[in-house]
Amino acid sequence: MAWKRSVLVVANQTAASDELIDCLRQRKEKGPCAFQLIVPTRPWSPDSPSGRDDAGAALETALGRMREAGLDAAGEIGDSDPVTAVHEVWDPRRFDEIVVSTLPTGSSRWLESGVPRRLERLCDVAVEHVIARPRREHAATAAPPARERHGVLEPLASLRWTGRGDSGADQGH
Repeated sequence: MAWKRSVLVVANQTAASDELIDCLRQRKEKGPCAFQLIVPTRPWSPDSPSGRDDAGAALETALGRMREAGLDAAGEIGDSDPVTAVHEVWDPRRFDEIVVSTLPTGSSRWLESGVPRRLERLCDVAVEHVIARPRREHAATAAPPARERHGVLEPLASLRWTGRGDSGADQGH
């Protein structure tokens, strides 16, 4: 039986990102790996009272993408603090390394609080930091509203961003 590296992956909004999936694929190319994904819940807020539901949905989406990519992946929901979430599952006999996926600098609260470095110190293991963009499903967009007609100002309508470039003067207004 071949030895497998065991990688703990910590991500939330970026759990299903192309950047993270690519990083994990590259890990697998170096040798057999098993991935354990921890998706911390989002802290409760009036704007997002379903933090655990959101984390569950992110977890399922990410695990689906990982498995589609041929990765041996399992996962669970963790505490809202990513450091606490890792601390609760960390076992140096079980994991060989950690991969943390965050949003880019300026958008990431995890980077503001130094999560990758804190995990490195806490667990005394290599921590790879992946900067990713959250995967977004493309929503169908509604058709643009009908153009308004402005009488004598109609020739200026072509200057609007929604205009088709025609002045509308030949339309009898």
